[in-house]
Amino acid sequence: MIEVRRAVAADAAEIVRLRTVMLSAMAGERVPDGEWQEQVGTDVRRLLADPDGDFAAYVVPGPDGVGLVACAVGAIDVRLGGPLNPSGRTGYVFNVVTDPDHRRRGLARACLRALLAWFVERGVASIKLQASEDGAPLYQEFGFEVSGHPTMRLHTGRR
Repeated sequence: MIEVRRAVAADAAEIVRLRTVMLSAMAGERVPDGEWQEQVGTDVRRLLADPDGDFAAYVVPGPDGVGLVACAVGAIDVRLGGPLNPSGRTGYVFNVVTDPDHRRRGLARACLRALLAWFVERGVASIKLQASEDGAPLYQEFGFEVSGHPTMRLHTGRR
């Protein structure tokens, strides 16, 4: 049985560490430590401090109860509704990651399952994510499909 729990503000440092693991895996090399981690930690602590807010993370504690070994993070955004999503409430999944030494045990799957249940409990009809090549099969297991809408991004230079 995998122990999954909702993250609390005190988990912020470990969530930042796991985010660094994920970003490094996606980049193919270790991403540099820096001020970005402090900012993410501050944001995660603030967002997780509100259990009724539109941000959640589900985590698996380490085998000795110290640290975290996996997580799935998500947020709810409100957009104008449409025929398939009248409320406009849209879930975004990000930061699904497992420490390398604990992979292939269903930990990320368990975290994602809990996060998706949280979205459903909050009335979210549409959930989106950006999948890495390694992560795509997991998301497909849950019914995620490739969208016909390309993602575009603009960086304003602000940090």
